[in-house]
Amino acid sequence: MQFIDEAIIEVKAGDGGDGSNAFRRSSGQPHGGPSGGDGGDGGSIILVADPNLSSLLDFKYRRHYKTERGEHGRNQDQYGAASPDLVLKVPVGTVVYDDATNVQLVDLANAGDTHTICKGGIGGRGNIHFKTAWNQAPTKFEPGTRGEERKIRLELKLLADVGLLGFPSVGKSTFISHVSRSRPKIADYPFTTLVPNLGVVRLSDERSLVIADIPGLIEGAAEGAGLGHQFLRHVERCRVLLHIVETTFMTGPERSPLDDFDVINGELAKYAPDLANKPQIVVLNKVDATEPERIAEVQQAFAARNIELFTMSAATGEGVAPVLERLWSHLLAARAG
Repeated sequence: MQFIDEAIIEVKAGDGGDGSNAFRRSSGQPHGGPSGGDGGDGGSIILVADPNLSSLLDFKYRRHYKTERGEHGRNQDQYGAASPDLVLKVPVGTVVYDDATNVQLVDLANAGDTHTICKGGIGGRGNIHFKTAWNQAPTKFEPGTRGEERKIRLELKLLADVGLLGFPSVGKSTFISHVSRSRPKIADYPFTTLVPNLGVVRLSDERSLVIADIPGLIEGAAEGAGLGHQFLRHVERCRVLLHIVETTFMTGPERSPLDDFDVINGELAKYAPDLANKPQIVVLNKVDATEPERIAEVQQAFAARNIELFTMSAATGEGVAPVLERLWSHLLAARAG
């Protein structure tokens, strides 16, 4: 299934039906009287967060949604039928914005959350409501009100416990495929991950956590470079960040694991200052393909900054278990806080 995490749609609720201006005409009621019924309410458009959905794909191919207007009132005190509401299901974690003003309208962060995005018009009253002692034959009636309409932007922010960070090709996809059943594309060139991947990690004692593999970030991601601007939003909801670095792709002295670490955190701070303050675990990956002297050198560089550096090989599984246990301890602390 294609992953779509942003869509712009136009929604229009139904107008209310008009009230009726009618009078009785029967031999049994020689004086007659008003008998115009009310119009029915127009259908509203309601958003519902559905945990079975993981993409906004449906909204890519259909951009316009509307409900019918309510029926008009009729003679003989007959009220018009209300139009049914239209329920649009969206993935859990969808944030809705007014496209014209960029104002956030609702955050559907939990399964089952609902929000009426466009309220249907109210049916107008028929002339039966305007009969008084001094006006036995009113001709007054009300038209139905118009239903709301707007252009909205849907943005999906993945709900995960842990977000994987790092430059392209540091081994994030290999890690998530090793610890979960997620099977992202893995290759020896940058940007093999073009969409976020979610994986459920099962630990011992029936413990589990959800990890999101975010496409590789590069310098300038907060301004739109690479794939960063499109996917940085998915990091916002993660409670803990797992920052993976490595040395095998380094091509010169201008790049080092510590420099990459600083670049990614700088992009997080530019995009949303709170992101850089989230708990982070830093891991040096691909130790199976790195000389011991180089590993010691990288560890010393991080230790000089008082940053604990874990080491692992996502390909062989070496060192993965301690990383997962540290993630779990940080996650418990984040949930408690």
